[in-house]
Amino acid sequence: MAHQATPVRTARLGRTLGTEPAAVGGAVLLLPGAQEVSTRRPSPVLAAASLRALGRRLARAGREEDLAVHVVHYRYRGWNGAEAHAAADAAWAVEEVVRRYGDVPVCLAGPGMGGRAALHAAGHETVNSVVALAPWLPEDDMAASPEPVKQLAGRQVLIVHGTNDERTDPELSFRFAERAKKANRDVCRFEVHADGHGLRQYRDEVLALTTDFVMGSLFGRVFSRPVQDALAAPPPLGLRMPLAAGFGRTLRR
Repeated sequence: MAHQATPVRTARLGRTLGTEPAAVGGAVLLLPGAQEVSTRRPSPVLAAASLRALGRRLARAGREEDLAVHVVHYRYRGWNGAEAHAAADAAWAVEEVVRRYGDVPVCLAGPGMGGRAALHAAGHETVNSVVALAPWLPEDDMAASPEPVKQLAGRQVLIVHGTNDERTDPELSFRFAERAKKANRDVCRFEVHADGHGLRQYRDEVLALTTDFVMGSLFGRVFSRPVQDALAAPPPLGLRMPLAAGFGRTLRR
C-alpha cells in the first residue's frame, strides 16, 4: 500500500459574523484563546462560540461602515513555545484579509492566548489596532527575551484585565503595557474590579468598551470620554483605568 503523506494543517477564517458587507471597509479578526502547549487540532465550534457575542456586537456596530468580522481558526490548540503558532496564524489571517478585501484597516482582538497572538501579530502594515482581553503573558524571565512591543508602534492598543484573574496575572499585563507605552503613546489599559479571567461579571461593560474602542480605531468615531482619558493619561493612570459599572449605558462623548 502506498504511503499517504500527512496532510498539512492550514489556518482559516470563519464565515463573516452578521451580514456580509458588499464592499468591506474594515475588518476585525477575532483570535480565540489557546493552550500553552498542544499540537492537537482545535475545535472550531468551541472557538466560534467563545467569541460569538463579541463578534455579533461588533458586526452590528460596524454595519454602516461595512465591517467584516471573522473568527480565526488555528492549526493547533497551543502556542507551542518558539513556534508561536497562534501568532503565526494571526499573521496569516491578516494577509488573507488583504487578499480578500484589499487595503482595509484591521483590528486584531482576542482573549487569553488570543490576546497575546493579537499583540504579537500587530506589525503588519494594515493592522491599526489591537484589543487584548485578559491576555496570557509569560512570567518575567531574565534568561529569555521579554515580550516584544516594537510592533505596536503606530497602533492603538486596548488591554482589559480583571483584578481577580487567577489564570492570567493582571500585573503581567500592566508591566507589558508600561513597556508598550514607552514605544507607543496610544496604549491604554482598563482594570475590571473584582472580575475574573472570563470577565463575565461585567460582560456587557467589556463588550461596550471593546466596541467603542474598535469603532473609534477603525473608522474614526469619537472615543468615549473614559477611553480618551485613558489614552491621554500618563502611566500608571492610563494603564490602571477602572472600568465603571454601567459603561455603555451612560457614555458621554
